[in-house]
Amino acid sequence: MATRPPKSDPVQDAPRTGEPKHAAAGLPAVVHSLKIAQEQMGVRRTALTLLRVNQKDGFDCPGCAWPEPAHRHTAEFCENGAKAVAEEATLRRVTPEFFAEHSVADLSDKSGYWLGQQGRLTHPMYLPEGASHYEPVTWERALGIVAEEITALDSPDEAVFYTSGRTSNEAAFLYQLFARELGTNNLPDCSNMCHESSGSALSETIGIGKGSVLLDDLYRADLIIVAGQNPGTNHPRMLSALEKAKASGARIISVNPLPEAGLERFKNPQTPQGMLKGAALTDLFLQIRLGGDQALFRLLNKLILETEGAVDEEFVRAHTHGYEEFADAARKAEWDETLAATGLAREEIERALTMVLDSKRIIVCWAMGLTQHKHSVPTIREVVNFLLLRGNIGRPGAGVCPVRGHSNVQGDRTMGIFERPAPAFLDALEKEFGFAPPRAHGFDVVRAIRALRDGEAKVFFAMGGNFVSASPDTEVTEAAMRRARLTVHVSTKLNRSHVVTGARALILPTLGRTERDVQDGGEQFVTVEDSMGMVHASRGRLAPASPQLLSEPAIVARLARRVLPDSTVPWEEFERDYAAIRDRIARVVPGFEDFNARVADPAGFALPHGPRDERRFATATGKAHFTAAPVEHPELPEGRLLLQTLRSHDQYNTTIYGLDDRYRGITDGRRVVLIHPEDARELGVADGSYVDLVGEWRDGVERRAPGFRVVHYPTARGCAASYYPETNVLVPLDATADTSNTPASKSVVIRLEAAPAPRLEQSATD
Repeated sequence: MATRPPKSDPVQDAPRTGEPKHAAAGLPAVVHSLKIAQEQMGVRRTALTLLRVNQKDGFDCPGCAWPEPAHRHTAEFCENGAKAVAEEATLRRVTPEFFAEHSVADLSDKSGYWLGQQGRLTHPMYLPEGASHYEPVTWERALGIVAEEITALDSPDEAVFYTSGRTSNEAAFLYQLFARELGTNNLPDCSNMCHESSGSALSETIGIGKGSVLLDDLYRADLIIVAGQNPGTNHPRMLSALEKAKASGARIISVNPLPEAGLERFKNPQTPQGMLKGAALTDLFLQIRLGGDQALFRLLNKLILETEGAVDEEFVRAHTHGYEEFADAARKAEWDETLAATGLAREEIERALTMVLDSKRIIVCWAMGLTQHKHSVPTIREVVNFLLLRGNIGRPGAGVCPVRGHSNVQGDRTMGIFERPAPAFLDALEKEFGFAPPRAHGFDVVRAIRALRDGEAKVFFAMGGNFVSASPDTEVTEAAMRRARLTVHVSTKLNRSHVVTGARALILPTLGRTERDVQDGGEQFVTVEDSMGMVHASRGRLAPASPQLLSEPAIVARLARRVLPDSTVPWEEFERDYAAIRDRIARVVPGFEDFNARVADPAGFALPHGPRDERRFATATGKAHFTAAPVEHPELPEGRLLLQTLRSHDQYNTTIYGLDDRYRGITDGRRVVLIHPEDARELGVADGSYVDLVGEWRDGVERRAPGFRVVHYPTARGCAASYYPETNVLVPLDATADTSNTPASKSVVIRLEAAPAPRLEQSATD
């Protein structure tokens, strides 16, 4: 029997701490996965649902974008995947009676954890202007309200259409088609906040904003460098791939300010030996200072240049541009500057160099630890330089591997969810559908918040996600949202964004990945693209949480018919049969030719990738580009720390599954700041004391996050870490990465101010 949702909000600002772990997964992961799943779904539903996760006839896990292996285990899911599925397939329900009981003001006082634990949304809900409570509304009326507000705008550019990464290819294609037929490119998405720096750097250097490796490449690599990434929490199934790579002879360098349990030792729960003993993964741990990665790769490049025979001169000559300018800049790298920027010892870098020179096939994997700094784009370009020098792009077992979070965030971008679309994509849309798409660039996430703040945007429509909690500068973002005429959220569960509303607000409940999707044309399936450009089908099997739910494609198609009554786009046909959507995708998006036939293959298919497949680079020169940006790294004033925001182990982005971070030894709370014991001693803050975190930015701008428990932790010296979304308040809207405009959430200069310990008056959960 599934448990009831908590009625009271648990205390989250008085966590307990213990020793951090040095291994990930194993029996504790299995036990915890089943406990969470059974609490949410019950025993029978847990078994039926988890056995379909990531299977060829099942549904794609909503928990991350890691690809599935060709030969899949019966339990092809990880601990966090089980939590994600349980959250969606829960038996808990948020009904109209719930909203009658709780005013918006009441819900505003609840934590994101409490809101998410209440269960699945069951009915469209409407908050009229001036009302205190959401009230149930029919779909016809709900879509009519959206149509009223959109058609009343002075310009289509006064509307913003946000997308979360879990939207299917079919829904994303319809969503961008609707926005562009309406007349706007205001299509911000979660990539703007996470991996936009990767796309910017890779598009410039290799001509495509995606990674160049497939899963089999990891098994063929000699050396895998994992930089700025914590697979044990964020992409746990990656650990299985790293274990297999190690068994095939690969060595692994981990580059991270924090020691991560999963990269130390992985206890594979899919095998008896793995459960008992596990495999040591990391051969060399480089505990780098935050933001020092560009300096590290620049020095490695200098040392490669100085080593006779180390450069793949044939590859450089035939396939690259800009080598001499890059080489001149790289040769100027200095040991002292690099050691200061990285916090590493010379011996550590020399050992890394030896491993590099001993390896013919090298892969570099990274995540948000590299993408969310002011200098993120030049950092990733330096990683590309490092791989180009030894011919490690377009070679089996080698390449760039940005590891994305949301399970279809890469697919959404492929489908056209982008505020700066390529002219060729717009040309194809125009040819296929007979209307002229807008050509002016639209708003990304940061620019959308500014537009709402300044009254330039009046309608905000979100296809999934939790925009308010995911965005930077929390107070500014919330104030901006409240200036809107209408805010609309297509959601499966309640979250903070539903209680930070415009003058009017709608919550539109939708089907989840786990649920059966039946339209007039019969039972449907959707498709997704993983982090490595593999496209495959996803079929939900559970009965919908409510008969009132609509699928995302149906919501978009019905809204388009209301807003664009004269459209010649066959919206009704698209809602009836998703195969019709895929036929149009096949004619618009390169690589999707004969889409319906190819996706019938249970293993899916790989999208073409010029650098990987042919060493063909779609750049202005037709070659891969070396770059020569100045080396940057954050400067740390005396008495300050450099803070990174990160996830706990009981978390997926802004979805909080629980209040523990098992691998880091944190339980029953989230408001913690991890600080090296020596830094804490120098700053005079004891383990267990409480502080306010005060973010310091240029021009005297400050932001404050109050009431965090100090935890002495083996971070890199001068660095600290704390969870988001609680610390998003510290990142000003204008503190973004150059070129990509991604919030600089991984390099926040903070000072600590003493704060009182919390008063524990609130009751625990039922």
